[in-house]
Amino acid sequence: MDSNYIRTDRPPSGRNGFRTRAGLAAGALLLTGSILGWTAAENGAGVASAAPAAPVAAASGADRTIGAGGDSYSGIVEQIAPAVATVRSERRVKTVSQQLPDDPRFRDFFGEQFGFGQRQRPERREGGLGSGVIVRADGYILTNHHVVDGAEQVSVELTDGRSFKAKVVGSDAPSDLAVLKIDGRNLQTVALADSNAVRVGDVVLAVGNPLGIGQTVTMGIVSAKGRATGGAGDGSFEDFIQTDAPINQGNSGGTLVSTRGELIGINSQILSPSGGNIGIGFAIPANMARNVMTQLIDKGQVHRGMLGVTIQPVTSAIARSLGLEHVRGALVSDVKAGSPADNAGVRRGDVITAIDGAAVKDGNVLRNHVAQLLPGSNVKLTLLRDGKEQTVGVTLAELQALNSGSGSRDAKADPTGYGMSVEPLTPERAKQLGVSASAGVVVTGVEPSGRAAAAGIRSGDVMSEVDGKPVHGAEALRSALQAGDRPALLLVHRGGTTVFVPLERGGR
Repeated sequence: MDSNYIRTDRPPSGRNGFRTRAGLAAGALLLTGSILGWTAAENGAGVASAAPAAPVAAASGADRTIGAGGDSYSGIVEQIAPAVATVRSERRVKTVSQQLPDDPRFRDFFGEQFGFGQRQRPERREGGLGSGVIVRADGYILTNHHVVDGAEQVSVELTDGRSFKAKVVGSDAPSDLAVLKIDGRNLQTVALADSNAVRVGDVVLAVGNPLGIGQTVTMGIVSAKGRATGGAGDGSFEDFIQTDAPINQGNSGGTLVSTRGELIGINSQILSPSGGNIGIGFAIPANMARNVMTQLIDKGQVHRGMLGVTIQPVTSAIARSLGLEHVRGALVSDVKAGSPADNAGVRRGDVITAIDGAAVKDGNVLRNHVAQLLPGSNVKLTLLRDGKEQTVGVTLAELQALNSGSGSRDAKADPTGYGMSVEPLTPERAKQLGVSASAGVVVTGVEPSGRAAAAGIRSGDVMSEVDGKPVHGAEALRSALQAGDRPALLLVHRGGTTVFVPLERGGR
């Protein structure tokens, strides 16, 4: 995620920097507000408590329909507002200050009294501010993972002035969702909608506590669905609802509700070059939130299905390279040995166009669909292979965390004519890079303005095939790139994965 994608729990100037991911021109801010030096009430002063009640299921949308009266949404707000809470978190932060160099020559000259090396400053308290929505009348609250991540104390404030100590029932970084529990009973709740039924253009209300000024309601529409802000590479799952309803820091974990008074999303990020609202906000859809919330409450953690494939979008260039009639589906660039996909006969180069009969628009849709299913689930994949459609059955395994990384630098030489320098792959180099390829070429530098950089080639990438044919050196790569007029389809090994990269022929 680019540095302008901001979580809405911390202002841009906070000492806790925002999570960043490279790749987008403008970025999203994660929506929590940071309050340096804020300290919770000592010994829980002012914290109310009540005996826990038996779990109460949230009311269905049919029972909770609220219509807007004329030009006013006051009826919806009156119903929803008591169920939206302010969430405050507190964590201890250690800081290090740099003193004089820890060198014997300095010690001899200045003496021990001046202090050397790194000195630990006293711990300080740092507070975070976000929002949450009560989803069960017995005190279960849904919020963002980043609102409570690393917190030692969490408190919840309701609109009626009551404050509660909160327990973190479970927190799930990949979805950026968390569930809290307070000792309350007969609390006002918000019903979760079927977010798949939400349409672009629907009117929505955002409710939260922006910048700590108090509960605030804003209005807008659903601007888009199925958005991703670039987090898939770090193992996160993104299927955002985009809205122009104004949301700011402090809105993280707050509600995005329909004019029926149903929760359609949990506000999480904004896109902003400055840190303020510009009308591009993102909410985690209710269906994803429902699945994660249920598992966190029932099991304390989230289990996700896994196919065992590396996938990438089918671009127009890749579609032309593979001779596909339509730009759709998810291209399988690698199949993990012994994985469910491998056992089912899925191959590298297959294009997955549907899962259980539901069309797969792109790789993110497939990834999110599989992640919503439990390990052991049986699914049917529709594949395009060599221009022919076929169906295979797969029994999902359990997803484990993935890591990835890469770098780039200017090319020192360009024997390919495409703005990159390469050298033959050796067994030692393959081991160093963590790739499984036994032959190919290693990209040692990339010219930022070259065609290779435009295609996404990075320093450290290993190219083993061009248009399905192996390459063993710079000259072989250059010859392969010169053969043909369609975009060249490169098989690139990057860390522990492989991807297909289309490269427009023509050089530089």
